[in-house]
Amino acid sequence: MKSTWDTIKQQVSTKMPARGFQLWINPICFVEHKGKQVILGCPNRFSKSWVEENYLDLIHNQFKAQGHQGVDLVFKVERPKKSPAPDPTHEQLPLPHMPKTHRRPSLWLNSQFTFDRFIVGQSNAFAYSASKTIALGDQFNYHSLLMMSNTGLGKTHLSQAIGHSILKKDPQTRIFYMTAEDFANEMITSLKQNRIEAFKRRYRTSCDVLLLEGIHFLDGKEKVQAELGYTLDALATDNKKIIFTSAMAPKDIPRISRNPRSRFTAGLVTTITGPDYPTRVDILKKKAIDYQVKLSGDVVHFLAQRLERDVRQMESALKCLKARAELMGAPIDMDAAREVVRALVSGACALAPKDVKQLVCGYYKVAPEVLSSASRKKAHAYPRNIYAYLARTHLDATLAQIGKEINRSHSTVLYSAELIGKKIKQDRQIHHQIQFLSQKIEEMKK
Repeated sequence: MKSTWDTIKQQVSTKMPARGFQLWINPICFVEHKGKQVILGCPNRFSKSWVEENYLDLIHNQFKAQGHQGVDLVFKVERPKKSPAPDPTHEQLPLPHMPKTHRRPSLWLNSQFTFDRFIVGQSNAFAYSASKTIALGDQFNYHSLLMMSNTGLGKTHLSQAIGHSILKKDPQTRIFYMTAEDFANEMITSLKQNRIEAFKRRYRTSCDVLLLEGIHFLDGKEKVQAELGYTLDALATDNKKIIFTSAMAPKDIPRISRNPRSRFTAGLVTTITGPDYPTRVDILKKKAIDYQVKLSGDVVHFLAQRLERDVRQMESALKCLKARAELMGAPIDMDAAREVVRALVSGACALAPKDVKQLVCGYYKVAPEVLSSASRKKAHAYPRNIYAYLARTHLDATLAQIGKEINRSHSTVLYSAELIGKKIKQDRQIHHQIQFLSQKIEEMKK
């Protein structure tokens, strides 16, 4: 049950703001499992009361998603036990030349975030190439890189991979890795303690590579922006390497001054979008090996079709499947995959165009490749049109996604669906066929 709670915490982290999760949910520890009663420990009374009032339903729903329907959650005040020795396969590497007074364990370089562990696809190929160029310092000699993306798409992985690569080449390189928020907090602390000159020297003269995460946090912080601008000017003058990450383009960050904004975009600028289908397949296969989860080809492709948001969503699905197999002895099959998808993909049905295509082919006794062929025979075109109508009616999929399954354009899908829609009103036989198939699709969703 402890591993189940760890999985649930990971899921909850994707459903609420990071600050709220770190403050209220992350400190909760698993205490005991008695029958249907699961006891969780909160660090203090206030935390216990707040979690019970604000997050009880959220946590309870996640237990249900894991297959624990009748769980009785009990919260008690109990501090987490001291963590065991870290797993060497997931150790965090502290950066050299960083005084312990300034270093936070959460901001060490993660040993897993290296270039050889990054899955390259169409959505991130340029960001990967630009990162390697910055890290290796080849003939192009670029010194600055800005990577923009939503969370969970790999910008932090690439940022840290740059740090690993540079340190491997020269372990004496002075690398500072931090968030913009921590830069701001450290500056404020230095001002209060009359150490601002030491702070300036630390970043302007004692830094060879600056890895700065989340620059969108600087919104409205005028004094921090000014100091960071001077720091970036000093680093750029000395040709030091600077890597930024952001959830939005600098031009879209409100209340940010001209100097830092221009510095953010002075070098290479790249955007990472959501992984395409082939890349998601590769990511799932790689992550399944990492988590020691055996997946059939059908399950891999099923998950890749539906988990389109980011890598964290795919990791969460794999952890859920592994927990179900370990704790409940349940096989990792299509039924398990569908249940996990329902829990992770909010508001989306667990069916894809491929499923509807298989249903239609089975009903009309035609081979799946026939629907994708160029044949215009009535025996082939009719089930193809039926598929287009059913997929458009019952799935949360785009016309392009529906058309891709039968090798047709979105306009052809639209025409086919409208054609069947008209025939339903005119032909009782077609009406009954659609009614029967629609019922089967709804049963498949459950």
